[in-house]
Amino acid sequence: MSERKDLEVIARLVPEGSRVLDLGCGQGELLAHLQQHRGCTGYGIEIDDANVLACAQRGVNVIQLNLEEGLKLFDDHSFDVVLQLETLQHLRNTEHMLRETARVGRIGIVSFPNFAHWPNRLSVMRGRMPVTKALPYQWYDTPNIRVSTFADFEVLAGKNGLAVTDSFGLSGGEVIRTWPNLLASVAVFKFEQV
Repeated sequence: MSERKDLEVIARLVPEGSRVLDLGCGQGELLAHLQQHRGCTGYGIEIDDANVLACAQRGVNVIQLNLEEGLKLFDDHSFDVVLQLETLQHLRNTEHMLRETARVGRIGIVSFPNFAHWPNRLSVMRGRMPVTKALPYQWYDTPNIRVSTFADFEVLAGKNGLAVTDSFGLSGGEVIRTWPNLLASVAVFKFEQV
């Protein structure tokens, strides 16, 4: 249930009628939701064969592409909104992809597991890497090659000339605006290029 609520919260950040690019779109659930409920159009980018097929079956336009290769096939500001939800932590060149997101879209929206969430801190204090709903893997089999915090992303955004226009955390489907670095399992940022 909380994943559905998270999807709806993020969907409300996307202006109605927007042209959207969803990087790492999975099975296309969010794009389908945006098409049906917000009048949006656009494309998903996905590398996994099964997810590409699921997108096509759902009626979502999808391009099979490895995000590590960048977004060279898109011109500057080709999209109103570029979504990068739960993908940054999987990429080797995170900073480059963040700049590409800002280049291709007028608005960027990113989300990622917040490593500074209090249960994660408690696990580390106990000498163990956290395993939670937002970080569900053991350290040795995780697809995440990076971990980040709410506060870390604010620094990265500033370093790359991005103006954060909204930010909050999510935890159990609830929006967290007070102390999100401590209380939120997922960080969400909406930004524009300065």
